[in-house]
Amino acid sequence: MGGYDMDGVCRRLGWWCRAAAVWLALWVALWLWASPLAAQVSEERPDVRVVVDVSGSMRTNDPDRLAVSALDMLVALLPSGARAGVWTFGETVDNPLPLDEVDAAWRQQALALPPALQEYQQYTDIESALTEAARAEANGWRHLVLLTDGMIDLPPNRGSKPGIDDASRRRLLDEVVTELADQGVAVHAIAFSDEADLALVQSLAQSTGGLAAVAESPESLLGAFLDIIERIFPADQVPLNEGRFVIDEGVETFSALVFHEPDDAPLVLVAPDGTRYQSEDAPDDIRWQVEPRFDLIRVPAPQVGEWRLEGPVGDESRINVASPLHLRTAELPTTLYLGFDVPVEAWVEHDGGLIDEGGDDVSLSVSLQDSQGRVQSRVTLTPEAGRFRGRLPAPALTGNARLVTRAESEAFQRQRLQAVNVLPAIGVVHRPQVGRVVLVAEHPRLNRDNTEIHGELQGERLEAEAVGDSRWHLQLPELDESLSLPLLLDASIELDGERRALSLPRLVLNPDGRLGIEVADVAGPTLASESFDDQGDASLPASETAADRFVELVNRMPETAQDLWQAGLPGLQRLWHAHHRDPRLWGAVVTVVLLLLVISLIRHRRSRRPIPREEPHV
Repeated sequence: MGGYDMDGVCRRLGWWCRAAAVWLALWVALWLWASPLAAQVSEERPDVRVVVDVSGSMRTNDPDRLAVSALDMLVALLPSGARAGVWTFGETVDNPLPLDEVDAAWRQQALALPPALQEYQQYTDIESALTEAARAEANGWRHLVLLTDGMIDLPPNRGSKPGIDDASRRRLLDEVVTELADQGVAVHAIAFSDEADLALVQSLAQSTGGLAAVAESPESLLGAFLDIIERIFPADQVPLNEGRFVIDEGVETFSALVFHEPDDAPLVLVAPDGTRYQSEDAPDDIRWQVEPRFDLIRVPAPQVGEWRLEGPVGDESRINVASPLHLRTAELPTTLYLGFDVPVEAWVEHDGGLIDEGGDDVSLSVSLQDSQGRVQSRVTLTPEAGRFRGRLPAPALTGNARLVTRAESEAFQRQRLQAVNVLPAIGVVHRPQVGRVVLVAEHPRLNRDNTEIHGELQGERLEAEAVGDSRWHLQLPELDESLSLPLLLDASIELDGERRALSLPRLVLNPDGRLGIEVADVAGPTLASESFDDQGDASLPASETAADRFVELVNRMPETAQDLWQAGLPGLQRLWHAHHRDPRLWGAVVTVVLLLLVISLIRHRRSRRPIPREEPHV
């Protein structure tokens, strides 16, 4: 790299440059990791468009644990011919890394990318960012990967706040996501902070067939990226158990993606014949990439038998394989719902044709695993004319999960992992300010015509009233605020000519009350505590007041002043060109001038005031 001091650059640019660059590093590594499986992907190659939030708050969300070698990996590993790009947004939207096929010119632009990731802006315009990034056409699906830590926050010169922010949010949820879905655009949204609009993040993904996640640590960040990559580029794998995996005769190449901590001991790969490989002495045909948080090892023509990894092997580690044998699945949803089982279909192909069922030799199963790898439900599929079908029992817990499809026989093992979000079929939130519970159908097939909802509170039955096509209000009696009370909710639904009951997650009213009454066994959390916008409650307080913004501005002033000082005259020039038409800037200038005049006048009057004479004491 000609002495390019990547670590020094990233220390100066701050955490978000490091985080975004690590994502690029993992992204291209995973792309290479999946590259032997190109034959499994149709000729329609999807675009990957990373949309990065560069609002000022991103500077403060600094876990300070992500090591970076982004540009090195981007130049070295991204395969030529792939289409990708990076957009940044705050008040305005920029495209520092244009969407294009990767070639020498594109790689040079990639080397110049980090400075663009630290040009922080004051506001957050998510609507414009997604619209701009999705604009260019693609030869296949467009996958937008949104990384943000905040909420929609538009500049006041566009209108009164919070009205303009609320209007942008409604457009996103009511209009933009529908247009994106119709155009073949999937939004995968990663929130970097609990301060982000988690409900918006979840809705964007749910409505467009994408994934949503909250990344609060380096491990969860890498896991979220891995889930997205496996959704875009499905790959065959072999099971990895306690550092061991079996390579069968049909495997032409395997790629091991092994996660670890930055200070862990070097990894050792042991072949079936006992040969030991390390990164520094691996043969030329083995491609071994070492990064602070993962190793990527690609082995062509591997020995048949059991391989093992000696050293730390993280839970997210994978072994991808390329062979004439492929495990296929029918399209799997990205969102599952409590109370609804999942129809699944899978099969195994060899050189493009269905393999012979072979009696009981080949078995296929599908399981749903939570984020900790625990199996929540499982089904063994039934063979039907070369394909295998079944229904996975309904999930019991909400949150991020994975569908694991596995094919096993005496000769081979294959599996595929597909991330999913699990949501309640009906979202529930308590509105104590107005004394009611608001319910909204998350499942797309539920509405006021086929769904009835009622609750039970201390033995009293309460009926929910439909106030929209997929929205209900359940009015509550007066409650003692010192008591925490469980509200039991049930729905009666009719789908496909069948009537059945649907239990909803238990809601705890007044959870901070001094006394609790039967509040155990509360259902697990969803991605967002509230997955919808309750537009009907006009009496709710605004999310942010002018006083809050003033306090935030005051708290931010020392940091802003420091940034301007470090930027010097070029920084002041950029600030002038960006904001010289903003009336707030001129208002601030006038205020400062008036303040200086007042201070000067006070000092002048004090200087002219006669000093009182003090008589000597005897």
